[in-house]
Amino acid sequence: MLVDTHVLVDVLANDPQWADWSIGQLRAQSRVHRLVINPVIYAELALTFSTVEALDAALDGMALQMLEIPRPALFLAGKAFAKCRKKGGLRHSVLSDFFIGAHAAVAGLPLLTRDVRRYAHYFPSVRLVAPP
Repeated sequence: MLVDTHVLVDVLANDPQWADWSIGQLRAQSRVHRLVINPVIYAELALTFSTVEALDAALDGMALQMLEIPRPALFLAGKAFAKCRKKGGLRHSVLSDFFIGAHAAVAGLPLLTRDVRRYAHYFPSVRLVAPP
């Protein structure tokens, strides 16, 4: 299961609204799936850490493994992002969400996220685990 950045930030920042849900989902999903991130999620998480060692220690503590993004997923991300822009998607739309969604789609991974709308629209084959 690919774990979206927002879920991890909820836990790391002890978000008052979302930490309990995110912690509960990480625990529950880890019993069923191997929990993974990719380099894009790693880079987004780097914004909240002062050193690579601190980030790596936090990820190790959550038993998260790193998966590389396969080239077909990179290609799909670019195509989905272009489709979004062509449809008049926000000019500040973040390409990283498309890398994450495409990775889940191509690898057949479920995605643990709170950001349902974009993933569901551009990557309908991905099984999303999200708040009700």
